Amino acid sequence: MAIYAPILILFFAALGFALAPLMLARLWAVWVSPPKPNATKNAIYECGLESRGDAWVQFRSGYYLYAIIFLIFDVEAVFLLPFAVAFTGLGAGACLAMFVFVLLLVEGLAWAWAKGVLTWA
Repeated sequence: MAIYAPILILFFAALGFALAPLMLARLWAVWVSPPKPNATKNAIYECGLESRGDAWVQFRSGYYLYAIIFLIFDVEAVFLLPFAVAFTGLGAGACLAMFVFVLLLVEGLAWAWAKGVLTWA
């Protein structure tokens, strides 16, 4: 059991780091917040204007798909840059690994194109 003591100490330290800010925030909220909320205090306030209508707005999921595809190919550039810089000093295994990586990215692009994700309509 003594060999697990450092792990337990780190576990409780991590737990303390996670729970201490939450407890401090709760104590601060109890100490600072008004004791008797009412309809005026709980009203939604944004830019000094009264809110009208429903806050739910229908949003096209295509925007999210474009963002995800952009991030995928942006990260691809981050992984390809070091390979391109050190290309002459790498062996055949590294070239094969990058070929597989690019092949998987092309496969993902082909899948997105086949599913119609890239069509804007």
